[in-house]
Amino acid sequence: MKSALIRTSVFAVVTALSMHGAIAQDAPLVVNGKTIPKSRVDTMIAGQMAQGQPDSPELRQAVREELARREILVQAAQAKGIDKKADVQTQVEMARQQVVIGAYLQDFVKNNPPSEVQIRQEYEAIKARVGDKEYKARHILVQKEDEAKAIIAKLNKGEKFDDLAKQSLDPGSKERGGDLGWSTPAAYVKPFADALVALQRGSYSKEPVKSDFGFHVILLEDSRELKLPTFEEAKPQISQRMAQQIVEKHVNDLRAKAKVQ
Repeated sequence: MKSALIRTSVFAVVTALSMHGAIAQDAPLVVNGKTIPKSRVDTMIAGQMAQGQPDSPELRQAVREELARREILVQAAQAKGIDKKADVQTQVEMARQQVVIGAYLQDFVKNNPPSEVQIRQEYEAIKARVGDKEYKARHILVQKEDEAKAIIAKLNKGEKFDDLAKQSLDPGSKERGGDLGWSTPAAYVKPFADALVALQRGSYSKEPVKSDFGFHVILLEDSRELKLPTFEEAKPQISQRMAQQIVEKHVNDLRAKAKVQ
C-alpha cells in the first residue's frame, strides 16, 4: 500500500474514531462477519515501517481501519459481481504475478548478494575511472573543423570566450558562455576528456578537438582535488546497484533457457 494512502487514512481514522469509536488494536478484525487474517495487518505494518513509519498505536489503528475499509469495498464489489468480470480477473491475476515476482526476486537477492570483496572491487574500479581531480570547463561546439579554427583565431586576438560561445551547437551551455560546470573527465567522451586534462589552468585548446558531436574548442577555467566518499559511505549504493545487475543477469539467464513459442 502506498504510504500516501496510509497517511491519508490516518486523518480519516481520527474523524471516524470520534464518531464511531476505535477498533481495539489487539482484537481480531472482523468486517460484516468475515475475519481479516492477522497476517495482513502484520504485513501492512511491516511495509509502513520499512518506509520509515515508526511502530505506534496510531499506525496500527490506521492499518486496521484501512484494511476494514478495503474489505467493505471488496464485499460491495462482490455483491455486484464486479470480481467476476473478465477484465477484473485479468487485472487481479497480473497483480498477483507482480507480487509473486517481487517476492521471488527479493529471495534471490537475499540468497545471492554481492560479496564484500566484489563490492570493494567495484568501489576501486569506480575510483580508477573517476580519478582524483575534477575540472571546471567551458566549450564551444561547432560542426566543421574550419569553424573551430576560426574561433581559436578570434580567441588568439583577444575576443571573449563567453561571446563566441553564443554560436555553439550545445544548447545546454551556449547561453552560459559555454560553461559546463565542475565534472570529472569520466563525464565526457574520451577525446574531449583527453584534451581537457592536457590543458593548463586558464588556457584553451589551440587545435579543434574532434568528437562524435562535432568539433570543440575547450577552455579549462580551474581544477581541484576530488573528494570521493569512503568505501563505507559508498557501500550501500554500490551494493544496491550490483544487486540490480545480479537480478538482471538472472532474469536474462532464465529467459535464455525458457522455451517461448
